[in-house]
Amino acid sequence: MTKAEVRKRYLDLRKKLTPDEIESLSLGIANQFLRLPIWDMKYFHVFLPIRSKNEVDTEFLLTLLQGKDKEVVLSRSDFESHQMHHFLLTDSTRIIVNEYGIPEPEDGIEVPPNKIEAVIVPLLAFDANGQRIGYGKGFYDRFLSDCNSNVLKIGVSFYDISDSWEDVLPTDIALDFCVTPENVFDFRQV
Repeated sequence: MTKAEVRKRYLDLRKKLTPDEIESLSLGIANQFLRLPIWDMKYFHVFLPIRSKNEVDTEFLLTLLQGKDKEVVLSRSDFESHQMHHFLLTDSTRIIVNEYGIPEPEDGIEVPPNKIEAVIVPLLAFDANGQRIGYGKGFYDRFLSDCNSNVLKIGVSFYDISDSWEDVLPTDIALDFCVTPENVFDFRQV
């Protein structure tokens, strides 16, 4: 299989999910997060879901992290440079939806990537080696390469492990964990 084939398969699966299913599965993912060895960390990067693509609803994770007094960092994407800029989520953060349907902070207190300790990574599919497939623009691979080498990369998925694909690139950065509604997959020893 190729990334394009896997991407299409999981986009089609997600299209079939109802809002109630997305809410239930997303809550299951948040509950599984309690099993991760992350609670001594302070700075967590979280994505906000693209509703039209039926992504994992991270509101439950945001509530969990804020309830544990963690600092939450959100990103704004620059589609010219394919870079992400990171901002601390505060009470005064204003979220806007960009032309691609991505909710982002308008501005705020910028946070350098090397300060972030854990990144919750959106994805379409992941395999038994912790490789992930996103939308194919490379934003997260570039962002993760700017973080410290010990940053924890935590994927979230409605679905369990996919078959592997043949076109893994040297620039693809593998996950440390992937959390699904039923499981926590640990790839640190793979």
